Amino acid sequence: MTTPQDIIRHDVLAMTSYPVPDATGYIKLDAMENPFSLPPTLAAHLGEHLAGVALNRYPAPRPEALIEKIKRTMGVPAGCDVLLGNGSDEIISMLSIACAKPGAKVLAPVPGFIMYQMSAKLANLEFVGVPLNSDFTLDTEAMLAAIAEHQPAVVYLAYPNNPTGTLFNDADMERIIAAATKSLVVIDEAYQPFAQRSWLPRADAFDNVVVMRTVSKLGLAGIRLGYLVGKPAWLNELDKVRPPYNTNVLTQAAADFLLDHVDVLDSQAAKLRDERTKLADAVAQLPGAEVFPSAGNFLLVRVPDASILFETLLTSRVLVKNVSKMHPLLANCVRLTVGSPDENAQLLAALKLVLH
Repeated sequence: MTTPQDIIRHDVLAMTSYPVPDATGYIKLDAMENPFSLPPTLAAHLGEHLAGVALNRYPAPRPEALIEKIKRTMGVPAGCDVLLGNGSDEIISMLSIACAKPGAKVLAPVPGFIMYQMSAKLANLEFVGVPLNSDFTLDTEAMLAAIAEHQPAVVYLAYPNNPTGTLFNDADMERIIAAATKSLVVIDEAYQPFAQRSWLPRADAFDNVVVMRTVSKLGLAGIRLGYLVGKPAWLNELDKVRPPYNTNVLTQAAADFLLDHVDVLDSQAAKLRDERTKLADAVAQLPGAEVFPSAGNFLLVRVPDASILFETLLTSRVLVKNVSKMHPLLANCVRLTVGSPDENAQLLAALKLVLH
């Protein structure tokens, strides 16, 4: 009798699936979501808009009107095009598949977004992780040496980085881009609403750079829409590995509607930036807590014992991310999503039970 062990790749059998804990009944501060819902009137209008969607028809493979609206709203340079994905995860997967020549490699600073490595492995690409400095800044010389040695097909630079929150130095990134003459450099701006700095206006200034974004952190994680900005020469080739109907009709309709109300989402992001400052200041006052600078909607915090803190917060029905086992540089670190004022107050109360 044939079993999965007879058919499935050995490296896949050895993997674990991406862990997403059940957050029912918890204050959910583990996934960098926007805690604010849409204003009721706007939500009602969105519902009316979605009611008119033809669910019996396949979505447009390349919804030109939506793409043009993204270009206008987000300030995409005239020399660039836009490729849509089912969240940034699918775009990363498309990049891996398209670039998976025999012996090709993907390079990124570590610790970083785990999907760079996972997607590379699933496409049979070798992943090269270059450790950050102890303060989570780029080790630029190590990056340059690794690029020279490995000649990677793809280099990822998250701006800011997850899970550290670091906004890498622009001059360091420019040196890496200049050195990566045989690579496609992907600048991941998933947290741009909270960083307020971007490489997007310069996306057409480099021959080997694309900029990746998502609407998830802007407050629309549930619709699963990511987009890649770059010169048509790159995007036309990447489009060949895109599943033909990868963004569904409800996602397209919701994005089209809400991009006309992006001021509401921008206002929510501004509130979260304020809350980030307040939360960072308050956590830094707790005994044993080291808060690292963050340009995202989360904080990386080193504590005396991350496992005990994580479990104690669970007893208070607060769910955060224990990242302490992800990389040696993250020893005893937890990642705290910035929530609403009430959620942050409950988080602080729970933290005080451990850090005293």
